[in-house]
Amino acid sequence: MKRAIIIGGGLGGLTTSIYLAHAGWNVRILEKNKTLGGKLQQVNQDGFHFDLGPSTITLKHIFEQVFHDTGRDSRDYLSFYPITPIGKNFFPDGSIVELTADVEKMQEQLAVYSKADARAYPAFLAESKRLFQISERAFLHKPLFLLKEKLQPELLRNFAKIRPIQSFQSLLKQYFRHPNTLRLFGRYATYVGSSPNQAPSIFAMLAFLEAGEGVYGIKGGTYKLVEAFEKLAVELGVHIEKETDVTSIQTSRGTVTGVTTTKGDYACDTLIGNGDALSLYSGLLDKSDRPHFSDQKIKKVEPSLSGFTMLLGVQKRYAQLAHHNVFFPSDYQAEFTSLFKDKQYIKEPALYICFSGASDPDMAPANMSNLFVLANAPSLTGLNQLQDKERYKDQLIQQLEERGLVGLSENIIFEELQTPADLAVRTRAFQGAIYGMSSNSFTQAFFRIPNKDTHLKGLWFAGGSTHPGGGTPMVTLSGKLTAQAILQG
Repeated sequence: MKRAIIIGGGLGGLTTSIYLAHAGWNVRILEKNKTLGGKLQQVNQDGFHFDLGPSTITLKHIFEQVFHDTGRDSRDYLSFYPITPIGKNFFPDGSIVELTADVEKMQEQLAVYSKADARAYPAFLAESKRLFQISERAFLHKPLFLLKEKLQPELLRNFAKIRPIQSFQSLLKQYFRHPNTLRLFGRYATYVGSSPNQAPSIFAMLAFLEAGEGVYGIKGGTYKLVEAFEKLAVELGVHIEKETDVTSIQTSRGTVTGVTTTKGDYACDTLIGNGDALSLYSGLLDKSDRPHFSDQKIKKVEPSLSGFTMLLGVQKRYAQLAHHNVFFPSDYQAEFTSLFKDKQYIKEPALYICFSGASDPDMAPANMSNLFVLANAPSLTGLNQLQDKERYKDQLIQQLEERGLVGLSENIIFEELQTPADLAVRTRAFQGAIYGMSSNSFTQAFFRIPNKDTHLKGLWFAGGSTHPGGGTPMVTLSGKLTAQAILQG
């Protein structure tokens, strides 16, 4: 029986384990923390339930397919529900736009401040759909870990169709002029940890991904997805060892042979890294085993943005909040200069709030709120460590109070804060970055770390730092693609 070890039990690693175990492999997940899930975790305290990490679920059929492919029905494991409106956006001029799949309603809302942008919206959505369809057909469902696969004529033709050199912001300005609309859709670049000014236009497809394909919640919280995958993996015979930290990868003559952990050595034929690939290369492999990923090369990688997170249990409800909310600052462009050029915290950042209690009453006590608040933050490059997180927290709460969440500070009865440094310790995220490398350049956007290592035989990757990218559906798809490629030999 073939033996596989998976380092890390995030959604990508769990997905790979499920497909390999279903094919008859002996699979073992080694997870350094007490719980699986990687960056997706949960915090439960005094009746408040929070998802720490990803909170937006799109392309739910990708998750459902994992169960279907193993002869199961996803409805026996978890319950999805549609979220409407998709999100609520608060702009500094007082305008509010509820993102919805209803094109006419979107036009009505945009027309309040820009009739020209309202007229242009259907054409932009059509372009977003076109980009998504090309990506889905040509890129997302293929591993693309060999150069010859990337140079196939059909793939190159599709590549040209997505205009890879054009920036996201440049594409947006072909359709829109008003700062509110540019903020509204430019924010999609942050879904991959990048800047709309530098990320390629392909990420405009995320607009259709939400408005066209829909956004979903999971009854009981997004972490139920991890629990469902873990349950399925165990049913299929996957061995899961938690609080087992991998300290090095064993190799012999260019082939992976096993790992050394805090609980002993484990042998394997195939090794899948589900943590951040750059952290794995720099922290677990001897330099002689990674000539293609030298320390010098790794230092040249620009990390994605990170985040400063506040989990707030509030003894009050705010009627203006939907499930997903964004409060935009007066100068949104300054945020990306601060994050990527100056590598400093933003004085007035855009603030995302997930209030899952708006959709699922069981997520917070009656008449109270479970608020997951996220401000984009720089990765841990340079001298930008946050010196006083309590002071920064107070600054952000004051910003929210000024934007309408009156009495927030005096009604907080539970709080938990997480900085990029905390994320790096908990998940070994490269430089504390949420998405590994940024997509702020052509090479980093389109030439991510391959799912299969090109130097060491038997070393593979699944997760947000490899193809096809970050976000819960893409990470799950990454795990599936990796497993399928391994099984094909």
